[in-house]
Amino acid sequence: MSSAEDFTQLPVTVWEKAVLTKVNKAVVFMDDACAEALHWCGGAARLFEAGARDVKRFSSFEAGGEKEPKAVFVVSTLLRGQTVDVIRDIVSLSRFQYCVVLTAVAHPVHLLAAGVSAESERSAAFEQFEEKLREWMGDASYTAEVAHAPVVFAPVSRQLLLLAPAYAHLFPLLAPDLEAINARRPEKKRFARLADVDAHALPAQLQLDIRALACALNALFEACGAREESFAVGPLSRAIAGELAAHPQARSRRKTAHEKAAIIFVDRTMDLTGAVGHHGDNLVEKILTVLEPLPGHVTDVQVDMLELTSVPRTPHSQSPVAPGCLAQTQSPAAQSLWETMLTSKHKEAVMEVRRALVETASKEKLPIKMSMGRVTPEQLCSYVKLFRGSGGALESHAGLLQLGLATAQTLGHPGLPRWDACLAFERLLLQALGDTTFPAVLRQLLPLVMPRGGEDAAPSGSRSQEDGYGPDELILLLVYLYSLADEALPPHGGGGGEAQQLEMLERELIGALALVITREAELSPLLQKVTGCATPEELSMERAHSTVEEMFETLRALSHTREHLKQLRSVYTASDGVHQATYRPFLRQLLEEVFHPDRPECPDIEHTSGGLTDLLKTGFSMFMKVSRPHPGDNPLLLLFLVGGVTPSELRLIRDTASTHKPGTQVLVLSTRLLRPTDVPELLFPANRRPLPPAAI
Repeated sequence: MSSAEDFTQLPVTVWEKAVLTKVNKAVVFMDDACAEALHWCGGAARLFEAGARDVKRFSSFEAGGEKEPKAVFVVSTLLRGQTVDVIRDIVSLSRFQYCVVLTAVAHPVHLLAAGVSAESERSAAFEQFEEKLREWMGDASYTAEVAHAPVVFAPVSRQLLLLAPAYAHLFPLLAPDLEAINARRPEKKRFARLADVDAHALPAQLQLDIRALACALNALFEACGAREESFAVGPLSRAIAGELAAHPQARSRRKTAHEKAAIIFVDRTMDLTGAVGHHGDNLVEKILTVLEPLPGHVTDVQVDMLELTSVPRTPHSQSPVAPGCLAQTQSPAAQSLWETMLTSKHKEAVMEVRRALVETASKEKLPIKMSMGRVTPEQLCSYVKLFRGSGGALESHAGLLQLGLATAQTLGHPGLPRWDACLAFERLLLQALGDTTFPAVLRQLLPLVMPRGGEDAAPSGSRSQEDGYGPDELILLLVYLYSLADEALPPHGGGGGEAQQLEMLERELIGALALVITREAELSPLLQKVTGCATPEELSMERAHSTVEEMFETLRALSHTREHLKQLRSVYTASDGVHQATYRPFLRQLLEEVFHPDRPECPDIEHTSGGLTDLLKTGFSMFMKVSRPHPGDNPLLLLFLVGGVTPSELRLIRDTASTHKPGTQVLVLSTRLLRPTDVPELLFPANRRPLPPAAI
């Protein structure tokens, strides 16, 4: 039987077979997404152990040395456009005689992008690119190889989680996307809602992304010898599940594979409340939020390692010591601690970090002073510093020490109190939703957004910053509230006055938030991405105002993301006078339906037909009782969250599965591990409007 660990081990095996066998005596050029996938599979050390001479960024500003005749390029993208330009620039500036290009995108997707039938010669696109490589190297006798290497997934947790860094940008469709799709269609053929959009109407690049992701998933199932049943909740998930079900190689595989599995694709927009909320009570979620990301990475962060050296700390300057990280693939003890941190409650995880540091220091006979009670950042730092004078112990336990420092730096971070401030206000909003109308609840945000001192005040943001709320937190609270807008009491007396009141209130919020953003002394990464401006000097009041207006257009549509569902339409339970109002995670409700002992068919979990047999079953079921596939029938359930998953949701998924069906293994796949601010970045990017659909 295929297990979750079989799937999480596969990415390492793919690197070993498809990439490491090619890199001996080569200089390796790798793009960010592939580098991040390798980062969780052993890192660049694996390349050097396999004989690589050097590892460089995939950039037109890089090149091979005089005595480096062999190059290996590892890319996550199609071999076209900017990717081709960069490869050409590097090869032209070098003296290579042997070039290997490995792309994570399968050959059929290259044919689709070129407008060529998938039934064409198997490697036509790759052979053409080999000819180009020889041309750029300057000699037709030189060696060029182009191949598909499915290095897509990163095993962030060996027990529970696979991420696909190359698809971190993938996010379910929103109201502006529907407008852009309909703008290119005849009036009579326009879609009334997102749930009606079919895959062929999607933007061309999104269609290619879906096909490439389906190919990567097929390779994953093929390597495990698994026969999957595909299910979907949400429009984009349905498109991906349909592509996987109809994939020609997947159809052939399902006829011969013996291991059974189910995969449920779920759009992140089914529950944005859980993604932006601060109720997760998870240490890793806080680490990801307050520490700076590793350059070029979506998931991992930089851990300041200065505490392990004697280098003095200089204020306002970058540390000269290379940063640590969360990905620990060499040490079993560090791996075990990371798994605990990822899936435990905050307090349990912090206690486990302290226990691991104390136990390790004791084994190394370091002069440790035990202390009980609350874990403090100073206490953890004091334990870590004990290793500073012992080179052997430092090297042996480097992974554990990096996780210890990440915890200490998070607990002592000046931005952490904002987490608690957001949590407190979210709880207030949650209680108010069941007692009053949405405009009345939204009005509670207005005092936080209004600038201090009126229009002529000095640039100092909003008065909310005194309470721990900056513009980032205000945007998160807006997403949180609008995602629950339908849970508020309906308007009184028909709602005409309420609608007008809401419109006026939104105008007031738009103006106030735009003013607050323009008064920021420095734009946060979130504000840079939603405004498209790198500095406050670039950001005019007009641009800020139009950005916030577009933001509210998207916000208004968030409450309708579940309106096409019949059963799982609410993520909120109002107060009954005895119990407080509560948030009901969508994923918990979904899994409870899947693992229900009586196994009723949930109308919201759509089974995706994989061929004629399934179509016949679906047709006959209209007239007679036909057994249709159920995701709970399988010993292994894969849950693919399109748009990201939070660390606290990983614990929720694991606990719900073990409670309701202990024998079932659950593996989570996703496009990224979310921090709260990732959601507005994905919801409101400066280039929100997608490209129109086009024939491909």
